[in-house]
Amino acid sequence: MSDAEIDATSSPQVRFGQELRRSRRARRWSQTEAGTRLGYSGAFVSYLERAKRTPTRPFAVKADEVFDTGQKFYELWRRCTRAALLEGFSEFADAEARCRRLRTVGLVIVPGLFQTADYARALATAAVRRGAIAQAEANERTEYLAVRQELLNQKAPPVFHAVLEEGCLHRTVGGPRVMADQLRRLEDLAESPNITIQVAPFGLGENLAFTLPVVLLDLPDHSVVGYAESTAKGHLERSRSTVTAWEREYDHLLVEALPTAASLALIRKARKELQP
Repeated sequence: MSDAEIDATSSPQVRFGQELRRSRRARRWSQTEAGTRLGYSGAFVSYLERAKRTPTRPFAVKADEVFDTGQKFYELWRRCTRAALLEGFSEFADAEARCRRLRTVGLVIVPGLFQTADYARALATAAVRRGAIAQAEANERTEYLAVRQELLNQKAPPVFHAVLEEGCLHRTVGGPRVMADQLRRLEDLAESPNITIQVAPFGLGENLAFTLPVVLLDLPDHSVVGYAESTAKGHLERSRSTVTAWEREYDHLLVEALPTAASLALIRKARKELQP
């Protein structure tokens, strides 16, 4: 396949392959030689150049090192990963990376930013078993989650506030060990000065304001956007009237949820119940 035959706008995978071919040819390396320098087979390089395989994060990082391209391949890999995500999620992820404050309501499962790697992997593996996604998509989603979670470790991270419906603590994901580690992770996060976690107890019943997970993002320009998902797609909400309504419901939920100390005690209790 010649460079002229590749439509660089057709897909992130094609763009990755095109850049890989261009960088390799600029150094007059064969696919076998490039593979040797990258630590992969020449056949794998060929598959990537022809967009027959999805690049991995380790390959992208190594390619940037070998070809001295800064983070070009890493950014192309991120685009490939986002292509496997729920429609509308990529736009949300861009806003999330820039936010100054993040407020979220967790229903059914722990929100992604707070998930351990094993917890996230268990959810992705279950989706593969159900036939909802392919294994490659599962790998891409868990790898991209690790990238998103770098937001927690910035020198000046955003302020995070999460309200978790109590079912998040008792729905065992990945087995008792994985779930216990996840609950311990929540305990550790709650100790951070910029992270507040509250639990909405089962006793709220019909007074639980949200029936779907919702995220509110305060952006650097002082605007606030919201994000919600259905089974089929995600949607970044910019309508001021809608976002204001969500903020009002969120504020009401904060009053109804358990205080932080009581929430932490409930998380700790759920963890201890999982351990022998």
